[in-house]
Amino acid sequence: MALSLLLVIITVAAYLPATRCGDIWDDDYYVENNQTLRSFDGLRRIWFELRATPQYYPMVFTSYWLEYRLWGPSPPGYHAVNVLFHALSAVLLWRILVLLDIRGAWLAAALFALHPVNVESVAWITERKNVLSGVFYFGAAQLYLRSAFGPTGRISAGRYATFLALFLCALLSKTVTCTLPAALLLVLWWKRGRLRWSDILAMAPPFVLGIASGLLTAWMEKGHVGAIGQDWNLSFLDRCLIAGRAICFYTLKLLWPHPLAFIYPRWHIDATLWWQFVYPLVVLTAFVALWLARHRLGRGPLVALLFFVGTLFPALGFFNVYPMLFSFVADHFQYLACTGLLTLVVAAAYRLADLRGWSRRPAAAIPAALVLVTLAGVTWHRCSVYVDEEALWRDTLRKNPAAWIAHSNMAPILMSQGKLDEAESHCREALRIRPACREAFYNLGSLRASQGKLDETVDYFRKAAELAPDVAGIQVSLGTALQALGKLDEAIDAYRRALQITPNDAKALNGLGTVLEAQGRPDEALSLYRQAMQANPDSPNPMIRAAWILATHPDARVRQPDEAVRLAQRAADLTRHQNPEVLDILAATCAVAGRFDQAAAAAQAAMELPAASQVPGLMDRLTKRLELYKQRASPRPEPIPPGP
Repeated sequence: MALSLLLVIITVAAYLPATRCGDIWDDDYYVENNQTLRSFDGLRRIWFELRATPQYYPMVFTSYWLEYRLWGPSPPGYHAVNVLFHALSAVLLWRILVLLDIRGAWLAAALFALHPVNVESVAWITERKNVLSGVFYFGAAQLYLRSAFGPTGRISAGRYATFLALFLCALLSKTVTCTLPAALLLVLWWKRGRLRWSDILAMAPPFVLGIASGLLTAWMEKGHVGAIGQDWNLSFLDRCLIAGRAICFYTLKLLWPHPLAFIYPRWHIDATLWWQFVYPLVVLTAFVALWLARHRLGRGPLVALLFFVGTLFPALGFFNVYPMLFSFVADHFQYLACTGLLTLVVAAAYRLADLRGWSRRPAAAIPAALVLVTLAGVTWHRCSVYVDEEALWRDTLRKNPAAWIAHSNMAPILMSQGKLDEAESHCREALRIRPACREAFYNLGSLRASQGKLDETVDYFRKAAELAPDVAGIQVSLGTALQALGKLDEAIDAYRRALQITPNDAKALNGLGTVLEAQGRPDEALSLYRQAMQANPDSPNPMIRAAWILATHPDARVRQPDEAVRLAQRAADLTRHQNPEVLDILAATCAVAGRFDQAAAAAQAAMELPAASQVPGLMDRLTKRLELYKQRASPRPEPIPPGP
């Protein structure tokens, strides 16, 4: 118990800076902007709709859903839970190694807990997939091995059912855990020297589950995530070269974790270059050497290497995964696999200490303590890189200046800071490195939009749309720019293309509604706003627009003043009463409903907001309307701009 507690304490201490980190890259896509986390129906969608979430990992998104009930989208809570899951995985790993009678079991688990290659898995909210799947993976392994090496050597039906349930939870957290059945057979062969038919038969159901999960993930990566195209058109020989180099890369990062980068350079694979065959030859040589030396060294080293490579196998380049667009390797890919080599290193160190007679000396613990302290320090420092997106991308570019995605992602950050020239330079550099970088074209379009250069905005959005015809968000932005230029028919086409890609895209529905409303088609617009509210119940834009139509529709049978006030009030609550345009519409709907005192109060509150003076014409409109409300009169049903 004391050693378990110590393992948790040192893990939490090393990762404490991670709990102060914010969102990075796609964290908001997984949590803050994830509509499935906001309702009980969302929980149903997480489990029963494959495309409801970025990836079909329902255990992960269920954990987010539960946390959203507790602290909403606030990042510190999600980071803290990631740290605790990682600490629990380390404890479970330690208990497995003790069960297998491995020397230095606690030290090996501590290396896993503190090694800086795992910072990416712990400090990145999106990689809850790793730390949660690790808990189920190690939990299932411990349960099965405890029975396999117990008095009877057999697992009871109840324990086997629990083992399968834990394994299924691991698969529903991350598919890479499909390698567990093979890993268990490796361990049984190592300890017994042979495999029994009962062992093989016991692994048949989890093998089937793992294969099914792998096929589903491969299909999702291509059809939903987008891991398809020229960047993934690699021959089998190319993939073998990638695999050999990746295995060597991960091994070296474990032995010397410097420098670490969020995105490593993407290797140029060329089968005509002889030296690229050195990496797979080194790996094959290591396997052959350990096989030939198994009687002298034992089967342990061979099993450790087989476990390492086998657990890495889904991420070695033989299957298309989206991150291969940026790099063939990533620290988080070896989260589970690294335990094999770390355990081997510790066991080898203990063996050497025994041979040299060092293990009997009290000072023998000092080197191990120094290694742990050093790793903890590097991990502590590495966590600071994940404090926010700007820190992450700047660190990435220092270590990998050719990371076009980092250049592209720096642009919107700099735009938000008003550093438009620097933002544009990053976009241009991204396009220099990757001429077909749709993200850079999109960011240039957004930059030009902020400068009011709408013609250039449309041109850049069109280029982005040509490169990514299946991305609804780009079509929506193009539609918005065309609408601002007054090209309403073209805007309608862009919004409809977005809806063909994603039928329930709330922004596309809202955008199309504003165009139809501008064309004098309020009934069609109202229908679209209702669909948008259903797709995203927390978006204020369609609420405000629907409220205005319900308050001012020329057909008395359609007008619903009370419903209009309810929607406008909901929009005001969602914007925390800090959006003067929303408060303006709330005031107007209240006046139409005969609630003039409320109307006057809302208009006065809007005028007192600093942001009101930044919207052209808003202060004049509010001033005139406030006088009407005081006179117990309603405003004219004039059209409102495309979106507050």
